[in-house]
Amino acid sequence: MSEIRKGMPDVQLTQEQFASRFRQRFTDPAFEPLADAIDRTADAAWDAYDNSRKAPHTRKAGPGYADPDYDLSVDWIEANRNIKSAEQRQKDSASPSRILLINGAARSEHTCPGEMSKTFRLAKIAREIFQSEHGVEIEDLDLSRLTSEYGRNIYPCKTCVSTAMPLCHWPCSCYPNHSLGQVQDWMNDIYPMWTGPTA
Repeated sequence: MSEIRKGMPDVQLTQEQFASRFRQRFTDPAFEPLADAIDRTADAAWDAYDNSRKAPHTRKAGPGYADPDYDLSVDWIEANRNIKSAEQRQKDSASPSRILLINGAARSEHTCPGEMSKTFRLAKIAREIFQSEHGVEIEDLDLSRLTSEYGRNIYPCKTCVSTAMPLCHWPCSCYPNHSLGQVQDWMNDIYPMWTGPTA
């Protein structure tokens, strides 16, 4: 039996620390008339955090799983369904070839320095070239949206697989984590782009 190594600093917040962090999202004076509602919402969020409700909406896994009675996250079920649908389309010989263009630059005209990136411009040129080909589907993944669009997140991989392969799930089951407020993970929309058109 492998030894489980522990000893990292505790990350559990007190209710006061949690409430302080939660309210930082509402510092704009426009929220001042809603202070009571924000306090009640902070209390509900604390309850989810304190009780570690990572996946508050679940259903039984059902047939096809090792444990059909396991309470599986509805978020994960939806992500998995979209990926499988994309994979099926990709396997269809009548399906057109696909090209995924990725702009990995963080620069955006909507943020500092107020000008589009060279990478984005090159991706647009590539799109024009590929569009001249018949029977090709092109999809764009513009990662600059992470720095310029509200609520657009990609959370980091926690490298579960480095401990043991069975700990890594596809698609990733680490996110969303509702109890920690780690929601709106864009990866659930991106996964199907790797295998086929989004379902």
